[in-house]
Amino acid sequence: MKKLNGLTLYIILAMIVGMAIGYVVHEHTSPAYITGFAKNIRLLTTIFLRLVQMIIAPLVFTTLVVGIAKLGDLKSVGRVGGKAMLWFVSASLVSLLLGMLMVNLTQPGKLISLNTADAHLASDIVAGTHGFTLEDFVKHVVPQSVVQAMATNEILHIVVFAVFFGLAAAAIGEAAKPLVRALDIAAHIVLKMVGYVMYFAPVGVLGALAAVVAERGFEVFSFYGAYLLYFIMGIALLWVVMLLVGVLILKQRLPDLLKRIGSPLLIAFSTTSSEAVFPRLTAQLESFGCNNKIVSFILPLGYSFNLDGSMMYMTFASIAIAQAYHIPLDLGTQLTMLLVLMLTSKGIAGVPRASLVVVAATCGMFHIPPEGIALILPIDHFCDMFRTTTNVLGNALATSVVSKWEKALTNPID
Repeated sequence: MKKLNGLTLYIILAMIVGMAIGYVVHEHTSPAYITGFAKNIRLLTTIFLRLVQMIIAPLVFTTLVVGIAKLGDLKSVGRVGGKAMLWFVSASLVSLLLGMLMVNLTQPGKLISLNTADAHLASDIVAGTHGFTLEDFVKHVVPQSVVQAMATNEILHIVVFAVFFGLAAAAIGEAAKPLVRALDIAAHIVLKMVGYVMYFAPVGVLGALAAVVAERGFEVFSFYGAYLLYFIMGIALLWVVMLLVGVLILKQRLPDLLKRIGSPLLIAFSTTSSEAVFPRLTAQLESFGCNNKIVSFILPLGYSFNLDGSMMYMTFASIAIAQAYHIPLDLGTQLTMLLVLMLTSKGIAGVPRASLVVVAATCGMFHIPPEGIALILPIDHFCDMFRTTTNVLGNALATSVVSKWEKALTNPID
């Protein structure tokens, strides 16, 4: 926790330093110097972005293969798995749709006034696209070469290959376990790399804010307050929906569940890591009365397939970045983006800021400048606190509901 808090402090300091440098350049230098300064200082952001893009392929492949392979005998867990996936898919669609609804209603990205160069870049990107057709979607989904997919970070291709690979590993069974264990170790190594890469976040923040303030002054910061406020409003709406469903299924047991998971929710909020609360959440769900076999099956699965808060943020952030670059996305394109995020978000573990990896990949896929994530990075930690807490609530509800459906929800253990 100390490391995370230290990183947050460094990001805040980088924000202040970046704003100060940018303001001095904006107020006391010529337009020609500002243009050159912004171009050069953005190299710091480029370094961070390339490091993020470096881990996209191994992160998706290893976590998704291990998650599927650990299901074991698919026939024996088919019933429980089917009910879990019904919840996961439904919750995912609701989360993604709410994110799309909120960002279209509030349009926080339009609060950023891009300069002429940025607008020209956006117009070139839009002119180079002819809509996202069904043929384009199929080509983005079905891989031709997994090696090529990993080399070019075609994330959907990687997802499809990983699903087939994981199912095949689960079907082989015992013989595949050594490889699955090796991939599990690799997944943990990659997740550790995510933490290392995030240490470069302050550098990226400094470069992004210095460039933005140098070009546009302090008026750009009206965006961050509105962005966070609108996102919290969306999260609150998502909580209302989830708790209403919880009341319908769990009835009078819901208040007890919320009381028991209060501590994990607080830990998740303060650390912005779903994994930090996994052992505690497991114990609390079992004490609530959930069957331990269902908990051990559903909860790890939910950490890859049921990140409700993160999925809502992905649509919210991706479309907000498109708004910032004045890239129009029609309803069909947004729904296609929603389906893409439905697939690409699976297998991304609930570690701090992992959502940015998916947002960057999705932006690139839809011809939205991926460097736009640098615009939202300064406020991302505060958004992450709310979306991580929502992830934990969603997984606790999913485990409890499936236990109830399986008639395996017993009296609480005090």
